[in-house]
Amino acid sequence: MSIETELKEMLKDSVKKAFDVDLELSSIVIETPKNKDHGDFSSNVAMQLTRTLHTNPREIANKLTEALDLSQANVAKVEIAGPGFLNFTLSKDRFTQVISDVLEQKEAYGQQAPNGIKVDLEYVSANPTGSLHLGHARGAAWGDSCSRIMKKAGYDVTREYYVNDAGNQITNLALSLNARYREAQGLPTEIGKDGYMGQDVKDEGIRLAKEYPETYLEPTEENLDFFRKKGIEFELNKIKRDLKEYRIDFDVWTSEQSLRDSGAVEKAVDIIKEKGYTYESDGALWFKTTELGDDKDRVLRKQDGSLTYLVPDIANHKNKYDRGFDEMVDFFGADHHGYIPRLKASMQALGYDPDKLHVDIIQMVRLVSNGQEMKMSKRLGNATTIHELCQSVGVDAARYFFVARALDSHLDFDVELATKKSNENPVYYAQYAHARMCSIQKQAKDIPCASSYEGLTHEKEIELMKSLQEFNKVIVESAKTRQVHKVCHYIQSLASNFHSFYNACKVIDRDNLELSSQRLALVKATQIVLANALDLIGVEAVESM
Repeated sequence: MSIETELKEMLKDSVKKAFDVDLELSSIVIETPKNKDHGDFSSNVAMQLTRTLHTNPREIANKLTEALDLSQANVAKVEIAGPGFLNFTLSKDRFTQVISDVLEQKEAYGQQAPNGIKVDLEYVSANPTGSLHLGHARGAAWGDSCSRIMKKAGYDVTREYYVNDAGNQITNLALSLNARYREAQGLPTEIGKDGYMGQDVKDEGIRLAKEYPETYLEPTEENLDFFRKKGIEFELNKIKRDLKEYRIDFDVWTSEQSLRDSGAVEKAVDIIKEKGYTYESDGALWFKTTELGDDKDRVLRKQDGSLTYLVPDIANHKNKYDRGFDEMVDFFGADHHGYIPRLKASMQALGYDPDKLHVDIIQMVRLVSNGQEMKMSKRLGNATTIHELCQSVGVDAARYFFVARALDSHLDFDVELATKKSNENPVYYAQYAHARMCSIQKQAKDIPCASSYEGLTHEKEIELMKSLQEFNKVIVESAKTRQVHKVCHYIQSLASNFHSFYNACKVIDRDNLELSSQRLALVKATQIVLANALDLIGVEAVESM
């Protein structure tokens, strides 16, 4: 049980004892005071109770202190401050308990009990028409890190990629591949302004020409289907290869074409029609999304009989609801912000709870090199890809930089900073801290770690142990809010506290082996927690640099 939970339990019991009031544990706030003179933790529970008890908060605080069982949370001292804050100073041995916990649990430290919540996370979901670029890289890093954190927090997580393998862009890819196939065999060809000009498409066309010479030259629908299938297969394999390099895995790959072939797409339209949410106008089938919170009605079926891209998305999300998820999260690009109301309206129209669907928006990314923004255009084949970025700055830097800032803020990816071997680079700073911890343990491999830690009373030791205790709280809060960057903040804070401890406390002291063995245990525990934290964002905890 975490310190915060122990304090909440203690306060809940004292409120019941003093005032016969039942408080929900979640309503009790425990904070860490900015001023160290105000103790280790504080709570405003006395002020929270003012409305209920109609009593001065300091009087409430006084009665609470009389009712507190301080041993329940290893509290050495409680003081009343200001209008009624309760400030708690813990006994020293309560902080050292975390060392034993970490050394016992190792990689499992921070793992929360299963909470029974089944969650689907959909991210990346790029069209298989080219390589993944920087926008996909940010979404991939964030989505994967979010899945790791939520699993650590006890959620049952499914990682899903929705493959847009139908529609006009796939047709354009097929036509481009067909053109390169014909070109490779000396035939006149034209790709067109909507075609894909990348070298990879050209190379694949040449490869197909060698493998299937003259077989698919005729401009028939059957031959175009061949290039559709080959194009999707080629591009999807490339995407999967790049994602693997980027340490991204998925549990489910859902195909739009499969949804169409199964009849799920048309079925979604039929249900909306049956529910009375459609009407005909100007030869098109319209969806009354304004009745469900959207700013205007949306077309489902166009005048030419083809479906809008909203319809397969409706079928995709219906499929998720039918699979029994308690929560579904989509990570969409910034240009999809207006898409959220119509998607939620669609789920409501189908009879589902729209509040189970969450959409987090991924803001734009700029790659900055030598102070200049590098432009991206996937169709022209000159976009900066995930593979190129990983080769340039390394997977660790790419993964870290993309989750270091809140998802709803714009991001300038500074290539120079990402490759710096100095404390300015947050990845280097964190990995250097871990490598230093490993180095210390190697230097002192003849000194066994202690099993009791009464000698760890230095201010910097206490601060470091407090940081270790914070890990559980960071996991729970980051998972609940899907704020991955909070883990990055924690990593920097833990590394900073370790460096401060290392500079203030002599770890390996051959003249005081008892204290050294205790400090080595603290170093080992810190190394484990830092490695666990880095793993949550897909960054390697290196042992040497």
